[in-house]
Amino acid sequence: MHLTKFDRGFTRRYFLESVGKSALGAGMLAPLWDVVAKDGDVSRAYPDEALSIESYTGGLVKPGDVVDHGNVDAIRNLIDPYLFEQIKSDGRVIRVVPTTTDLNRLSPSPFNEATLRHRGKCYLDTKGNVRTGDGERWPGGNPFPDGGTAQQIVAANTLAWGRHDGVLYPVKEWEMGADGVEQYHYQYMFVEYLAAGRTVMTPKPDLPGHEDTFRFVATKFTSPRNVRVTSLLCIWPYDQTQHTDFVGNMPAFCPIRTRRFPTTRRFEPIVWGSTLFPTDIWLTGDPYLKWGNFRLLGKRPWLGAVSNLNWSGHRDNWEHGRHGGASGQRYFNTTFELIPEAYVVELEPLGYHWARYGKKRIWFDARALVPLAMVVYDRHGQALKHVDWSSGLYDRPTGESFSGGQKDPFWSWTHIHSHDVQDDHITIAQQVAQVTGDGVHRTRVNDPAIYDLYCSVNALHRYEPPQ
Repeated sequence: MHLTKFDRGFTRRYFLESVGKSALGAGMLAPLWDVVAKDGDVSRAYPDEALSIESYTGGLVKPGDVVDHGNVDAIRNLIDPYLFEQIKSDGRVIRVVPTTTDLNRLSPSPFNEATLRHRGKCYLDTKGNVRTGDGERWPGGNPFPDGGTAQQIVAANTLAWGRHDGVLYPVKEWEMGADGVEQYHYQYMFVEYLAAGRTVMTPKPDLPGHEDTFRFVATKFTSPRNVRVTSLLCIWPYDQTQHTDFVGNMPAFCPIRTRRFPTTRRFEPIVWGSTLFPTDIWLTGDPYLKWGNFRLLGKRPWLGAVSNLNWSGHRDNWEHGRHGGASGQRYFNTTFELIPEAYVVELEPLGYHWARYGKKRIWFDARALVPLAMVVYDRHGQALKHVDWSSGLYDRPTGESFSGGQKDPFWSWTHIHSHDVQDDHITIAQQVAQVTGDGVHRTRVNDPAIYDLYCSVNALHRYEPPQ
């Protein structure tokens, strides 16, 4: 007879002990980043049973299985109730694969190396901003890899959105009603560019001349024609107690097209039909000190879409297959795997008293601190929105790979479902190889030219297509 030292009883007790604690760390058998420092393999921080979906479900779900309405009850405690309902009642299915244990497949290796270099050096100052021991700005990587309070977990995710110094993401987005019929379809470029915490582009870690700036975020729509010249620029201060500078250039503003938006627009769609708002980006889309009442609800095992199979590099323009809903096109084909431990955090808006959002509940992979899912509640405590976030390495087992000119395969987000659960409208968006409409625009990774092309008010008025 095989006696299991760390059985389901052990993991159940482990997670129950996390409830009510004000700070938590990652790793069940050893501190996670002590293990990661050796070779990047997280498996020695967890018992075998914590890495096995088959163990958690008593053999009802195994790697390679497809979960649908017939067997979703077996994973009910490993997903949020809105993903459960999508699978149970709306034809969504998910594929399950073995748990990824190489941290460099869960987050870019330069980011992970910076995390190890700066491990233990960061803290929250009296305002709540991230500083190093000598008072300098965040130097890059995960500032709190060993976990911590709810505020530290949210701060780390907010600072480290895309885990690259600068990226241009070509994006396709579809808006669908309750009947699953497409109402709008957009193509655009979404840009992130860091002024602090840079780990690859020189100069690093800071961009000279921008000592008070943290990041630039830009969006330029290329299709359809009526939004083609729509462009947005958001300049984030390093001080997270301050609002972002939010500027837009839209055809509807003629003859004065460029205007500064009020911060209320962070809780509104930028284009018709979308349920994905600026505040939802990477699930923590605002300066984190404009939120508060941070609560750490504990840790738990979870299913998350962090597999490299979520990049469809084998398909034309990387576009995912779709299924489900009345139209058969409502959900992307998505691959999930067991996350051995996920932080569960709640937070409430403090600097946005006019927002419909009353609070967010977010699940983060405790290993790489990648966001997995979010449920938004309105001011009356009713569920308003469900978002599930997919990411992965752009390197498939069938041989397809994309590096964006970097040494290693590109790691990034792959696709998003944003479901307004009150009116049953859904937005689905994915990163593609290129978008068109006013030329061909492709992914750029850690390219210094991104700044001049997108990250100034002047850039809102012109665009120079990449070669």
